[in-house]
Amino acid sequence: MGSTAHTSNVTELILSGIFQDPEVQRACFVVFLLVYLATVMGNGLIVLTVSVSKSLHSPMYFFLSYLSFVEISYSSTIVPKVITDLLTKIKTISLQGCITQIFFFHFFGVAETLLLTVMAYDRYVAICKPLHYTTIMSRSVCHSLVAGSWLGGLIHSMIQILITFRLPFCGPNVIDHYFCDLHPLFKIACTDTFVEGIIVFANSGLFSVISFLTLVSSYIVILVHLRNHSAEGRRKALSTCASHITVVILFFGPAIFLYLRPSSTFTEDKLVAVFYTVITPMLNPIIYTLRNAEVKNAMRRLWGKKGNSAVERQ
Repeated sequence: MGSTAHTSNVTELILSGIFQDPEVQRACFVVFLLVYLATVMGNGLIVLTVSVSKSLHSPMYFFLSYLSFVEISYSSTIVPKVITDLLTKIKTISLQGCITQIFFFHFFGVAETLLLTVMAYDRYVAICKPLHYTTIMSRSVCHSLVAGSWLGGLIHSMIQILITFRLPFCGPNVIDHYFCDLHPLFKIACTDTFVEGIIVFANSGLFSVISFLTLVSSYIVILVHLRNHSAEGRRKALSTCASHITVVILFFGPAIFLYLRPSSTFTEDKLVAVFYTVITPMLNPIIYTLRNAEVKNAMRRLWGKKGNSAVERQ
């Protein structure tokens, strides 16, 4: 065993996919394609609106545009491959491709986690320390917080990849999932992955729980603080916080469910994973814009300008 500890004769992996029924796969192809297009267009529209609109230059929208950019990137590491796989009988991915997918999936996932935490901090400062808001949340601080989110994602992903690189794969090469993640990969490694499982539990599971608890406690502090505000101020602040809390629950619920327990792949794991890889990235722009009059007005103005300039050209 010692001599084969770090050798792999597996260069290509086969993904089992989500459903085996060809009819169901074709239906999923249509649904996933539409959801992915909605994700890219919805989040892209937020990025464009925030960058163009003068009224949306506050830190809250600066973070929101980065969150939307991360959503597009996060979804794009998984969904296009899943969509094309739904039309193929045998779904293959190279070992390098698999490791690359794990890297970017975790990189954008953790960057999003940290951005949501940054957004909670931004709301905390805006509501609890309004007089010092512009000083505390200066442009340089905002840029540093976003850079910190990217750095956190990079460190987390590097740990995941170092774990994966050390694993030997000598067959079988079928992963019981529809994309590459660590738990399904551990199951086909030809070595005991107990220690690696513990590292992933700490690196992904505990990280998710700590981030989630930090976010929940920050929103509790904000809600307690809101008791002293006027009814109008309270309503406006609650509206913003409600969208943040909804996104946080949608994002963290599945992640905690999947990573905070021993390595095993159930059918419901795949369905939970579909929720946070395919559905949630599309929901975020809807949740943020539906409850936010400023973003909606800025979008109307943006499209109004576009329409007017098109009319003028004619």
